[in-house]
Amino acid sequence: MKYLFLVWFLLITVIYSQTTTKDQQSLLNFSGISVTIGGSFPLTGSFPALMTERVDQFVTRIYNEAVSRSIANAQDEEFLEKIKKDLTKFSLRGIHLKRSSGEEIIIDLEKFRLYGDFKDNPYLKNDDVIIFPSYDIDRNFFSINGAVNRPGKFFYVEGDKLSDAISLARGVNPAFENVNKVQINRLSYDGLKQETISVNLDEDMQLQRGDQIVILANETQRKDFYVLVLGEVNQPGYVPITKNKTKLGEVIKSVKGFTSNASLKRSRIFRGNSITPILEREYGIKIGDDLLNRNTQLVDRIVNYEQAMMFRMSNLVEEDKYYFETENQYRVLNEGSAIDFTQAENENSDIYNFNLESGDVIVVPPYTKTVYVFGQVSNPGHVKYIQDKDYLYYIEQAGGLGEYAEDGIMIIKGDSRNWVTATSNVKIEDGDYIFIPKQRIRSFQTTVSEWGGYFSIIGSIATVLLLIVQLTK
Repeated sequence: MKYLFLVWFLLITVIYSQTTTKDQQSLLNFSGISVTIGGSFPLTGSFPALMTERVDQFVTRIYNEAVSRSIANAQDEEFLEKIKKDLTKFSLRGIHLKRSSGEEIIIDLEKFRLYGDFKDNPYLKNDDVIIFPSYDIDRNFFSINGAVNRPGKFFYVEGDKLSDAISLARGVNPAFENVNKVQINRLSYDGLKQETISVNLDEDMQLQRGDQIVILANETQRKDFYVLVLGEVNQPGYVPITKNKTKLGEVIKSVKGFTSNASLKRSRIFRGNSITPILEREYGIKIGDDLLNRNTQLVDRIVNYEQAMMFRMSNLVEEDKYYFETENQYRVLNEGSAIDFTQAENENSDIYNFNLESGDVIVVPPYTKTVYVFGQVSNPGHVKYIQDKDYLYYIEQAGGLGEYAEDGIMIIKGDSRNWVTATSNVKIEDGDYIFIPKQRIRSFQTTVSEWGGYFSIIGSIATVLLLIVQLTK
């Protein structure tokens, strides 16, 4: 009995000691420590931390606290955006972690966030000091472009090599083939001379501040080239094409041809948007929509320049300028659309062999089986098309002429949009438009002004005649 009690006592003691050790360890893990942040960081000073926190977790927490404090004091949206921008001006590279033991570690949180290597994100210890380097990305940088996954400009850290640059650019882009050469452009200190250094991709060359790196590779042409076909075709939608080599007839075949209701004379090809065609067709420049959206002043300058170039040698009077601007805009937007689709399935025709470009939109409208009447009529709108009826029939069906209708009625042809003076000899076709203009209503002031101009001219002529008479006496 005595021995049994002794064994029981020893067992309880061991269990208790193990439990106490675990509890102590648990308390130790969650005990607070103090960590100091200094250097170029939005919020500096000493802050409480946990021994279970790593540097990145701690830095992110303090950064979010700095953002919250700053936003709370923002008065308007513009000021808020400026604050947010200013708060991002610090480097995640070249961070010095100083231990109370005297140990010093160089940390690269940018690499850690890319590749998850915990040597760049160690656990914190009590009295650690984290020093962020001065942030001068305009002078302390290198750039890398070409066949990499994330081209850009990066903060330079002493000791950076070519492999570091490629790593920060997320490696060589696998879409490029035969990538093995690198070009490094290095400016002199005064910026007046440039040294071009060519190395192999596997040569881990030491970099310098301001190096401009290009990973050389021929641009891949395996891109998402496509056209969009809409309307009266049997299988409308996006159609993959080659780079400027796919023919219109081939695309029509791929969408299984036109439906029986397709209006081929009114079909169109639309290419690009209002500014991109000017750049591409007039100047051979290709530019992304994202840049156009960011820089509206650039867009305005280009458009104004193009218009000025068209106007400068002309003999247009002021009254003609508005019409010319309309026509010039139409010229830019309309390339490729003056095409007779009735021959699009004939392999020997020019239209079948018309080369398409990526982004082209082919619109094949249906037969409307109507004529649209608008302007000075009582009930403007679509009127059912009846073969061999003249324009007067359609005006009558639209409620007849309004009180202020003018005589110069125009027929706008649906296929070409040509304006034709309405006569009984003009054949009305499906899809045509009939426009009835409005008489110009002259106010008393306008009438007086016009007649005043006439009398002024007559008076000037009379004065000249009197002078001639006086001189001949």
